[in-house]
Amino acid sequence: MSVNLLTLEDGLTRLTLAPHIGGSIASWQVIASDQPLLRASTAQALSSGLANQLACYPLVPWSNRIGGGGFDGPDHWFALEPNNPAVALPIHGSAWQQAWDVVEHTAQYACLQLDSRLPFAYHAQLRYTLQGGQLSIELCVTHQDEHAAWHGLGLHPYLPRTAHTHLQAKTSHVWLCDGLGLPTERVRLPVDWDFNQLIALPHRRLDNCFTDWDGRALISQPDLGYALECRASNSPYCLVYCPPDEDFFCFEPVSHPVNAHHLPGHPGLQLLHKGQSARLGLHMQYRPL
Repeated sequence: MSVNLLTLEDGLTRLTLAPHIGGSIASWQVIASDQPLLRASTAQALSSGLANQLACYPLVPWSNRIGGGGFDGPDHWFALEPNNPAVALPIHGSAWQQAWDVVEHTAQYACLQLDSRLPFAYHAQLRYTLQGGQLSIELCVTHQDEHAAWHGLGLHPYLPRTAHTHLQAKTSHVWLCDGLGLPTERVRLPVDWDFNQLIALPHRRLDNCFTDWDGRALISQPDLGYALECRASNSPYCLVYCPPDEDFFCFEPVSHPVNAHHLPGHPGLQLLHKGQSARLGLHMQYRPL
């Protein structure tokens, strides 16, 4: 497929966007060395038209999996169908599978928007900014449906992984999951998942949600010569995805845990009526080592 790409530059880094593939980031790299700071998108990945093959995409109007065939609002049942052949449950909302429109584009800024009817009516906006080696992403959703609905937001960056990639993110607990990826039990952090200190990524599979995140993280890439200092807003949870034997991992700031629509109290979700909005932000600062 033909892909129209947008480019932003700040003198240190270059950001390439693929608005028509889920409002996604195709690449973010150091200009002088071409070193990828996020997973670089291949020509095959771009031609696939699949946002989850690229470098980062937005999660709207929820993050991760939802069980039960849908969820209840105050006065309406929202039925959901699986939307990814690799996953048995509906996952990551609907915005990543739709084309976004470009509202504004300058040398260091781009604003994208989406008017969706799936799984209900909402308006979403993405703002990308580059300045001094810092990538800032602002994600906003405004509910447009007559029936109120629970909303959650997130971002899904894919990052390079080497033998010495380290992560630090202060949290208190982690949700264990069943075979479908739905949460079963909230537990204290296992030693090899305790990212309160800067540690190497685990060798065993990790695809879990961490709670009580303080919104700050450090991703150290000594083999690649840089670190990323991260700050998130309205994101008290984060997901870490480390598939074994892959050259990438994911660190996802999210507003709610997996399947929050069916957890007591709907933790992290916001019940939005028509015209009401929710927001989430992420700033990633490039630091040469």
